[in-house]
Amino acid sequence: MRCFFSIVVLFLTMILSAQKEFHVFPMDGKAIKGSPNGDGSITNPWDLQTALSQSSTYVNGGDTIWLHEGIYTGNYISTLEATEKHGYITVSAYKNAKVIINGNIENKMYYVLEVSGGRVIFKNLEITFLGNFSRTKSTKGFKAVTGVNHTKGEDCKFQSLIIHNIPGSGFGSWKATGGTSIEDCIIYNNGYQGGRGQGVGIYVQNESEKTRVLKNNIIFNNYYKGIEVWSATSGTEREFVKNVDITNNVIFNNGSPSGRPWSNLIVASGDQDGVNVANNITIKNNVFYHNTDFKDTKNFGHGNSITLGYTSKALVEDISITDNFIIGRNNALNILHAKSLELKNNIIYTGYVHFEKSTLEALRTGGMTFSNNSYHTRKIAGLRILKHRDYKLSDWSKRFNLDADSQWKSLKAFEVDPVLKIEKLNSKPNHFNVVLLEKEGKDVMVDFSQLNIGKEASYKIYDIENITVVIKSGRLSEEAKVKFPMGTSEFEKPLHNAKASKSANNFGVYRIVFEETKNKEGFLKRFFGWLF
Repeated sequence: MRCFFSIVVLFLTMILSAQKEFHVFPMDGKAIKGSPNGDGSITNPWDLQTALSQSSTYVNGGDTIWLHEGIYTGNYISTLEATEKHGYITVSAYKNAKVIINGNIENKMYYVLEVSGGRVIFKNLEITFLGNFSRTKSTKGFKAVTGVNHTKGEDCKFQSLIIHNIPGSGFGSWKATGGTSIEDCIIYNNGYQGGRGQGVGIYVQNESEKTRVLKNNIIFNNYYKGIEVWSATSGTEREFVKNVDITNNVIFNNGSPSGRPWSNLIVASGDQDGVNVANNITIKNNVFYHNTDFKDTKNFGHGNSITLGYTSKALVEDISITDNFIIGRNNALNILHAKSLELKNNIIYTGYVHFEKSTLEALRTGGMTFSNNSYHTRKIAGLRILKHRDYKLSDWSKRFNLDADSQWKSLKAFEVDPVLKIEKLNSKPNHFNVVLLEKEGKDVMVDFSQLNIGKEASYKIYDIENITVVIKSGRLSEEAKVKFPMGTSEFEKPLHNAKASKSANNFGVYRIVFEETKNKEGFLKRFFGWLF
């Protein structure tokens, strides 16, 4: 036993000597104030910009910078860079502290947080504008600002960020940021009015061969589009719209604040030379939704959930769309300019599935692989090649040798299990996203018995559109089932302008947080539980 304790003490000493912790407080903190003259200790902490400006000789892989509770008002740039081969620098809220980075300040900066260093983790932070500010481009003094502007630095991780109410895009992650992941974030109500809606949830590019990962994010009610995998640049002779994995996200009602639904996701390039082509993009197991009245069998109006391609000069290539719910109105799925595409195991609810004539060659020559899809369209001939022909599924299958095992049903016959998704957050234990669709807006019973949650765990349910309010709490039953309230019968969903629309009563996105009952544990497990 003595030998065991000696080994444990030695191991702890090695870990503590290799990993350093630093502390940050707001410069106007009430009890403790951060300072540019601090040393990062708990008794003499840094201010935020000083912490984010540290060199790798002082802060490096394995180290953590803790942000203590408070509002950090300003525009900040991080040049932190982890040069250790296998380590990351972590910038995180301290424990359960509420940390808000507020960018509503008069200066010439066009970001709230700019990141230009590699191998850094940013987690558990809220990034927003507080107070009064303009959402209209024509207003005197208006300035478009991006919440997180990731200009360079590979292999970063952005986890459990809440980015909202920014008068611009929520997140810009550019071509020199390969290998970076954005995960478990909530990004909403970003953008402004400028002729049309401006400002997307996430704008992403990638020039490297490393895969960019967007996983388990919730993105909604931004003024323009939800996610843009995109470049408008032409003539660069370089590829930087490639190698992106979009998995397990929930993306809904984007465009709503500007009064017109826009694409929840677009994958495209505007390169007229056809060099910078969007390619090798995976879109898997996501939920795409625009407010839909399932009693309306005509389903007219805008409500695009996925758009592929922008110009026939740059046909998208090697796109995989599998296992998604794609729900919208007349044009929920727009396959406009595509050279090679896999469309498999999707449930699609739309007026028509739209194709441009530029896709005809790929359809005829085998560039498309479609299988096991469930199409629900306004008319039986619901596969439309614009300015060419509308196809019934049977005719489509014979003509192009596609969708042999797929099925078509009318909009009226649309039925789906109301529990679309239960997804655990990797960055927060016992936190789950739950996505529900119940056509009549009735409450939904959700089964958690397969998720290894402790018996009699307590829970709290939050509606994502009103994230600070607990709409229901309780203790898990023996059957591990919880009833979720749909619609607005028990709560209201506040909106930030008169044009924005809450999700319809038939659709809901929730966060459920479990807290397991604490049991008495032995001495060793309480003190060295991480070993067991």
